Amino acid sequence: MNYLFTSESVSEGHPDKVADQISDSILDEFLRQDPEAKVACETFCTAGLVVVGGEVQSSAYVDIDQVARETIARIGYTKAEYGFDASSCGIISTIHGQSADINRGVVRSNEMDQGAGDQGMMFGYACKNTPEYMPLALSLSHRLLKVLADIRHNNSSATGKRPVSDPQGADCTGIARPQATAVMPYLRPDAKAQFSVEFDGQTHRPLRVHTIVLSTQHDEFDTDETMHARIEKDVREIVLPRLIASLPPQLAALFDDKFILHVNPTGKFVIGGPAGDTGLTGRKIIVDTYGGRGAHGGGAFSGKDPSKVDRSAAYAARWLAKNLVAAGVASECLVQLAYAIGVAEPVSVYVNSYGTGACSDAEIAVRLRELFDLRPAAIVRRFGLKNPIYAPTAAYGHFGREPYVKDGIQFFGWEKLDAVDLLRSAFEL
Repeated sequence: MNYLFTSESVSEGHPDKVADQISDSILDEFLRQDPEAKVACETFCTAGLVVVGGEVQSSAYVDIDQVARETIARIGYTKAEYGFDASSCGIISTIHGQSADINRGVVRSNEMDQGAGDQGMMFGYACKNTPEYMPLALSLSHRLLKVLADIRHNNSSATGKRPVSDPQGADCTGIARPQATAVMPYLRPDAKAQFSVEFDGQTHRPLRVHTIVLSTQHDEFDTDETMHARIEKDVREIVLPRLIASLPPQLAALFDDKFILHVNPTGKFVIGGPAGDTGLTGRKIIVDTYGGRGAHGGGAFSGKDPSKVDRSAAYAARWLAKNLVAAGVASECLVQLAYAIGVAEPVSVYVNSYGTGACSDAEIAVRLRELFDLRPAAIVRRFGLKNPIYAPTAAYGHFGREPYVKDGIQFFGWEKLDAVDLLRSAFEL
């Protein structure tokens, strides 16, 4: 029997993602000045207010107020009627020094002996649903919101407002920007998307898109009926065609004329962003990872420097899982790494290939420990994690992104397929 699987994503204007982006932008500024900075930065945002707290050990000085306001403006909260405005919201910083008890477990005279910044387990996952080896429902949810954000930022630039940019100098969504036109000019920054995909119960192959849910914040209309009809029409005739056109043919074919579409199911979504709901760093960990597929160790990413294995080891686990699948060792793979605070070597490495492995899962796990140095310092070195690379990760997922180099700095290095040949040789494939 066929089954449905559902995943969601949220836009960069969602209050939790606003918090994530502020935290990671602050982290980036510390690392830009001091690559050895130890940062654990948390952000709370609500109507008219941002509170930044956490622990920092660094020689750098960062203007928290300026970084927060610039981040909020890039997202698009630049009007007082949004109830949350970059130029007028209050910014409170309560950052203090890192605990010496934690620092002594992390800092070593020999860098490679650096201990893990905390105990815990981290997971990485990969499958063959999409070309980027990500679960399909999550990938489609991210893509839909990127299309919506691209439309919104084009309209912003047409009216003289600054669009969001990533380190490549492109739109934050990563989608090529056509000439600005006033398409869907009523869009506001907050949005959520959700896809339910039908899968074959035997082969687990995706068959079709079953249900799409899109809730997007918008300006006031003359009447609620006019508003809802206009937005649903634009989603059907503008947003979804652009999404489908951006997909590879095998994924575009999953959209038939029978899918169910829910647009702003409550009927109205004017009050949104931090004015409609409080935002907290680290509250969208499933959106950040695999949309509910695989597993999650519970640790958030944003605002944490790479000595925190919640972040760095999760990136390493994704890299291992993705390269294993790309190498043909398995067609679906979950990798777990676990650490003890202050200890460099992982306490365990676990693999689940869901019965698709070229050999036993236990053997794959043993080979990974033999082939790769999974100490925190080695992970940091492999992916260049002391560089200011984190703000682009804070919206639309940390995984399934296109790796690139900008000004000599590698972004999303954990998405590179640079261990495939080694793994094929090791497993004699």
